[in-house]
Amino acid sequence: MNTAADRTGDAAMENEHPESLGEQTLSMSAIKEPPAEEDVVEEEPAEEPVADDSDSSEDAGESGDAAADEAEEAAAEVDEAEGTPAVPEGATEQELPDEAVEQLTGALAQLRQSVLDLKFGLDLPGAEEARQARAELLAQLEDYVIPRVRVSSAPALIVVAGSTGAGKSTLVNTLAEKNVSRTGVRRPTTGTPVLTCHPGDLPWFADGDLLGGLKRIEQVSRDAGPDSLVVAATEKLPQGVALLDTPDIDSVVEEHHEIAHRMLDAADIWIFVTTATRYADAPAWQLLRLARERGVRLAIVLSRVQPRSRETVMKHFVRMLTEYGLGDVDRFVVEESKVTDGRLPDSEMTDLRMWLAELSVDGERRSQAVRQTLNGVLDSFRTRVPALARHLEGHVAFRGELRTDVEAAYLGGLSRIEAAARDGSLLRGEVLARWQDFAGSGDLLRTIQLRGRAPRQMPERLMAFKAALRTGLESLIVSSATRAAEEVAARWRRRSELGATLGEGLDRPSEELVRRANRAVSAWQEHVMELIRTEGVAKRSVSKVVSFDPDALSLIFMVGLFGGSSDGVPQKLVNALLGAESLRAISVKSLSDLRARVSMLFDEEAMRYVRTLDAAGIPDESAATRLYQATYNLEVAR
Repeated sequence: MNTAADRTGDAAMENEHPESLGEQTLSMSAIKEPPAEEDVVEEEPAEEPVADDSDSSEDAGESGDAAADEAEEAAAEVDEAEGTPAVPEGATEQELPDEAVEQLTGALAQLRQSVLDLKFGLDLPGAEEARQARAELLAQLEDYVIPRVRVSSAPALIVVAGSTGAGKSTLVNTLAEKNVSRTGVRRPTTGTPVLTCHPGDLPWFADGDLLGGLKRIEQVSRDAGPDSLVVAATEKLPQGVALLDTPDIDSVVEEHHEIAHRMLDAADIWIFVTTATRYADAPAWQLLRLARERGVRLAIVLSRVQPRSRETVMKHFVRMLTEYGLGDVDRFVVEESKVTDGRLPDSEMTDLRMWLAELSVDGERRSQAVRQTLNGVLDSFRTRVPALARHLEGHVAFRGELRTDVEAAYLGGLSRIEAAARDGSLLRGEVLARWQDFAGSGDLLRTIQLRGRAPRQMPERLMAFKAALRTGLESLIVSSATRAAEEVAARWRRRSELGATLGEGLDRPSEELVRRANRAVSAWQEHVMELIRTEGVAKRSVSKVVSFDPDALSLIFMVGLFGGSSDGVPQKLVNALLGAESLRAISVKSLSDLRARVSMLFDEEAMRYVRTLDAAGIPDESAATRLYQATYNLEVAR
């Protein structure tokens, strides 16, 4: 019949204003070309499955009614006891056993925490992709997977997504018989997602965990941010299903892309809406490919199709879907008919309403759709999580290379100190002058006393030598640490520009190093003196007539330890007083203690680089292991 609406539609298409919805004309019917077996099934009225017995249909209906009554009564009892929203009328979903839910939820929580702990702070190749993948995994786990496992009987959430100007909001408003989502010719129109459902299902979405990270609002306002969700109720939608209108997948606003994909990740069923002029565009097929990879329950609506070109367009579109492996999905077509006040004529929504009604009354069918999507998401973790782990391993490897540079530089600094202690280079300059002044003045012999004489005060020259020796050792430590810091910065610069950026300000030792070195050397000198006092027992032949000052002897011992005095006086003297065996034991212990104290100083210096890597968001070596383990535990729990 060539109605006025049809004539209006023809005129509108001849003028070709593809992005305007203000006065365009649309009409809707189920796709019937080419005739497919699935399409024939979908056109039949929704009935309970029939058996060979002619009375089986009636028996099945009575059985279904009885099951529904029992489910409703049971849900009511749970409501009274726990305050849980009632299972929608007609629902026949079977909940997982509590033990299975607990195990699966625990495994998912572990996976979520492992992903949450990941950081990709460095702009390495693939870092932005890794950050996006991490954000999507977290959002899907929190918004959909974990809540859906906990309450598998919640109403099915159907997301309406598609291209700019495809008429998504118009479809939602028409099905709701209420302007819940804003429409218009200006693009983009929908910026805040809008969820509409039956009043009986409102508690699931107004207070439930599905999309729990979004702030619920009653209507769109200027203050509504990307973390907002409009929730509206209408009695015109059947109970058990909810519609979610999303921003355009190809919007010029980048933020809208992220919102749209987050809504897709949180939905049980996808309704993809595109137009007769844009169904071959790349964004449309990218979304369809994602649906196929995820195993999502999908329906497709092709809108704004002119009646005269319908057959040609549909044959081509269906052929493309079939070649893409989506030939068996539920399909609908929207022809041009007049849009009034943001809505299509209700009579044009008959087929889509029937499709939603069948999902509403057929609990097993709805449950199967939910399980299909949920299992598809869980299956996708088998590839998505390892892909994220591979990005992580790249960051960890880069961190390991930088840490190796730090360790090599400070290990080299420690080796230089040990070499200086052996080759006598420490006893030069001021240290050598003070030792010669002390030894040549006679104070050296005066530190050795005959038994019975009163002890004398430590000579001033001996105190000056002790201070010079401490200062010389401190300078050696500081210079080695300075060289190590410069070496780390140079190595990082050679690795990459990013390494140079990380090494800025770290090419010199910390301000606390001098103070720490002074404290460490003083403590070491005290330790050596204590070794001389407690373990340096004099030879019996000498101890009968000679006593010595442990502080003075410890300094003489250090001179011999560091290879000083070419005439061998310190070494011969301490060997004569202490004995060769005691001298060897004290030498080993004193050098080991000095190495330990310098190592601690250098470890504190190296921690500056570790803190820099941590602050930059580079994960440690155990992060990838935890991620793989969490993935394995999830598979076991499934």
